[in-house]
Amino acid sequence: MKNIKNAQWIKSPKVIDEASVEFFREFSINKPVKSAKLEATAYGVYNVWLNGEKLGDYIFAPGWTAYQRRLQVETYDVTPLLNNNNTIIIGVGPGWKGLTYFNSSKLQTKYLGTAETAVIASIEIEYEDGTTDLIYTDESWMSRKGKTVYSHLYNGYTYDPSFVDTKPMSSAEIPMNNDNLIDRDGEKITEQEHLPVKEIIITPKGETVLDFGQNMTGYVQFKIKGNKGEKATIYHAEVLDADGNFYRDNYRSAKAEANFICDGEEHICKPDYNFFGFRYVKLENFSDEIKKENFTAIVVHSQMKRTGHFECSDARINQLFSNIIWGQKGNFLDVPTDCPQRDERLGWTGDAQVFVKTASYNYDVEKFFTKWLADLRADQTPWGAVPHVIPNVFSPDDECSAAWADAATICPWQMYLTYGNKEIIRDSLKSMADYLEYIDYHTWDDLWARGHHFGDWLNLDGSSPEDCSHGTDKDLIATAYFIYSSSIYIKACELCSEDADDIPAKREKAINAFRNKFMKDGRIAPEYATQTACVLACHFGISDNIAKTAKQLNELVTACGHLKTGFVGTPYLLHALSDNGYTKTAYDILFREEYPGWLFSVKMGATTIWEHWDSMREDGTMWSTSMNSFNHYAYGSVADWLYGDAAGIKIDESKPAFEHIIFAPLTDDRLDYVKASIESRFGTVKSEWKRENGNISYFFSVPENCTATVILDGKETQVSAGEHRFQ
Repeated sequence: MKNIKNAQWIKSPKVIDEASVEFFREFSINKPVKSAKLEATAYGVYNVWLNGEKLGDYIFAPGWTAYQRRLQVETYDVTPLLNNNNTIIIGVGPGWKGLTYFNSSKLQTKYLGTAETAVIASIEIEYEDGTTDLIYTDESWMSRKGKTVYSHLYNGYTYDPSFVDTKPMSSAEIPMNNDNLIDRDGEKITEQEHLPVKEIIITPKGETVLDFGQNMTGYVQFKIKGNKGEKATIYHAEVLDADGNFYRDNYRSAKAEANFICDGEEHICKPDYNFFGFRYVKLENFSDEIKKENFTAIVVHSQMKRTGHFECSDARINQLFSNIIWGQKGNFLDVPTDCPQRDERLGWTGDAQVFVKTASYNYDVEKFFTKWLADLRADQTPWGAVPHVIPNVFSPDDECSAAWADAATICPWQMYLTYGNKEIIRDSLKSMADYLEYIDYHTWDDLWARGHHFGDWLNLDGSSPEDCSHGTDKDLIATAYFIYSSSIYIKACELCSEDADDIPAKREKAINAFRNKFMKDGRIAPEYATQTACVLACHFGISDNIAKTAKQLNELVTACGHLKTGFVGTPYLLHALSDNGYTKTAYDILFREEYPGWLFSVKMGATTIWEHWDSMREDGTMWSTSMNSFNHYAYGSVADWLYGDAAGIKIDESKPAFEHIIFAPLTDDRLDYVKASIESRFGTVKSEWKRENGNISYFFSVPENCTATVILDGKETQVSAGEHRFQ
């Protein structure tokens, strides 16, 4: 980023807040060019065309950040595209800036004082003779409404190829401080895969529906001619209802439709400024013959490298793992969203922190989370509160929920463990300290016993399935997370050679207070005893007798035969069992095909992770219409147990990034083999075990410059880099 801060922000002089706007100008060159670079960004999402050529493969630039403090600038090399006479067009759509969240009473997204879009750009042209020209956005640029005559993040878009704004006007300059402009520090968003139509369905209602066979995030590219003046519409949905009809009630207010105004000519169309979450699309007013080859679903997400793989002898578990991968792809579109389809699509901190370990094994997400955590720090309040969603579109307040706000400690620490990234810890250390100070202000008798908390969200301990946040005592959860986050902070301070101040003492007081109020004789006291309470006491090392607490957890699970945990307890449930000798119970939960359990959705045909254990019931009816996503990755956190326990690949915290690996696979008679691999900063780590003729053989691969400890049947063996086999 070199010149853009000298440019002016410009917008249309007309109010255009739910459509695309094009800013354009012409310029001439009369001598040989050595190099030319364009710097650009926008409030909204933009594309740039120079002499008719679209620049780059980055879609939905500049991404979504805490705009008022951090707005990413992209630099493009435009040298090969320049002619003597040139035309540059920057098209901008509302994107995330036009966000209208369903809880509008808390909405805070109208940057610049309105919901309009704006752009800033500069072009630097260096000539062979050593001279330089600079072109900046200013009032000399013209503006007009674009052919995307309607665009809204939730509702979709309308494209009219015949539309021409016959009255372009000079752009209006906006006096603004440009201190929030930064070079792009996140992954760019790109088109990743193309999915063909799997089946054309005529539903019982007579609807024409295309099934792409996979719930995904992206958009449909389609070929269309139609009759002039016709409006063809594509509606998006994740599932069909119990009768096999198109179902979209779970999108709530999001219309999620793509409209095309036909002009009688053949076009190949896809959106410039919109994305959807869907598996099925319904076609209306398509007068052309419906052919599979005329429709392609394009998968889009942040450009992350795939690093983790898992496979076993059970096809259901393999499908579950595929669902987890697709859930990550669908929700890692610049921010780790909760869901990609309904009128939400927000960067919920709780979802991100429970999934971050799995995410970092499946894909290289270091750059992705480095950018998102910078936005978290930017949106963290001066008094240390971490908003529920990042970027924060809610009005600032004092609400800060345990297990959600703990993304401030858990996510950077996992980046360090997976990638050995000390810088992200240094960058996050003050954020961690401020958050813990916020908690300290809200403690009572050494317990975090004040404030609003989501609790064990979507647990099954409440009086009814709709009772999402009750069950495990919220003060218990909050105090447990303070203990956990403070332990991370203490380790982070040690790593950075900083003083943890009084946090170790406060942590010990919180542990004692937790035990005094919530525990009795090494077990969670009867009035507080839930699966999640036991899980947290075990996994966070809070219990004064972990063996007894783990036994209690095992009793609670086996008594009802299934899990009851929600967002807080589920990520650690299998770990708390298998780490304490109850591996069979952990596998029993994993293999459960009935509701509630991971394989229930697999049995029901899911291709992504559901928000609820029974988002769709066995009879095809739905959990609800108010909060029912079929692409919600949080429960996919079970994959870190598949990697770490079923396959046995664990990180040694003293030598992160898999520099020293602990191989400790846990076998089960219901599996004939398990194999997994994770591409680390040192190379690819592999683990495999298989059962043959009643015997189990093991294979481990240790990257160069790494070492490992192999733990089999309680026996430890130290190994160096290379391939190792055990019988």
